[in-house]
Amino acid sequence: MADYFRPEEIEAESFRIIAEEIRRMDRELPKAYAPVIQRVIHTTADFSYLDSLYFSEGSMEAAVRALRLGSSVVTDTNMARAGINERVLGRLGGKVLCYMADEEVARLARQRQVTRAVVSMEKTVQAKESCFYVIGNAPTALIRLVELAQEGRIRPGFVIGAPVGFVNVTEAKERLIASGIPCIVPRGRKGGSNVAAAIFNALLYETAGRG
Repeated sequence: MADYFRPEEIEAESFRIIAEEIRRMDRELPKAYAPVIQRVIHTTADFSYLDSLYFSEGSMEAAVRALRLGSSVVTDTNMARAGINERVLGRLGGKVLCYMADEEVARLARQRQVTRAVVSMEKTVQAKESCFYVIGNAPTALIRLVELAQEGRIRPGFVIGAPVGFVNVTEAKERLIASGIPCIVPRGRKGGSNVAAAIFNALLYETAGRG
């Protein structure tokens, strides 16, 4: 019969196993990025993220700075939103916004024949603040986000660019990397809302401590 543990014990044991397997691979985690890489592997059971996660220069510091400022967090899916620890985020004065189910966003997307993800990113222009973006599904959201930043219409405090799939996914991620916006990106086709939320929570816990 399997042993049963409290949630925090299960997580601690999972992280121990991850660390042990990485040692068996004769690999080392970059100390600065270890919390993010470990949490993504914990979420996915996929050790390929050891090599695919890209961190822009000074990314950890930039993310912590944005979170400490109480930046609003914008997600491209309610699934990513559901994965974010809003209780801990609230202690820092932050909140999570997702416009994908907004009726006006849906109407404009149909009218313009674009994705709701595109219109959702455009809606953040109204925020008049530097937001923290968590993109885990739609490459069109990431592409439009970078365009809006380059047009000077938004000033992203930080971007997690983790869309998943086959169409425009790698291209969208590489455009984000090339833009110079502070970011963390799982390069290639892999990603998803769960990965985006895992990256965000790792940064959140580094900033606020697990609560």
